[in-house]
Amino acid sequence: MDQQFSAELTTGPDRVYPLVADLTRYPEFLDIVHRVEPVADGAEGEPPAWLVTLRAKIGPFARSKRLRMVRTVADEGRQARFERAEVDGRSHSAWVLEASLGPAPSPTGDGGGGGSTLTMRLAYSGGLWSSALDGLLRSQVDRAATRLDSLAAPGPDR
Repeated sequence: MDQQFSAELTTGPDRVYPLVADLTRYPEFLDIVHRVEPVADGAEGEPPAWLVTLRAKIGPFARSKRLRMVRTVADEGRQARFERAEVDGRSHSAWVLEASLGPAPSPTGDGGGGGSTLTMRLAYSGGLWSSALDGLLRSQVDRAATRLDSLAAPGPDR
């Protein structure tokens, strides 16, 4: 499974990037990311790691998966990418969670719209994904865009 979805945000990439580059913020806007806990199990000089609980629920059925992830790309204002990186010595299916940002297209075509285009990608190399989860993921990304806009919007307390 390798799904990619895009959404237009009213806030600019400079305000959205700090949210998508910090994995601990994902439960605030992306429902599939149920819980994130920083861990300090890596060696000196390795990127920070997190234990991430992914959870999907369709009707009465729920499935959870706990992964250790690291940020493998941190391109300020443009892209953040997190990948599964277990340290137990066993082989695991790959998981990738990626957020890319760019300026939103302006209605006049001059590039001055002030918003951003968010592209979210979730990739999983294992076989435990079903097509029923694709629709769930699409709706979660749509809600995530609305929540991110709200979290990133300038305000008196931000």
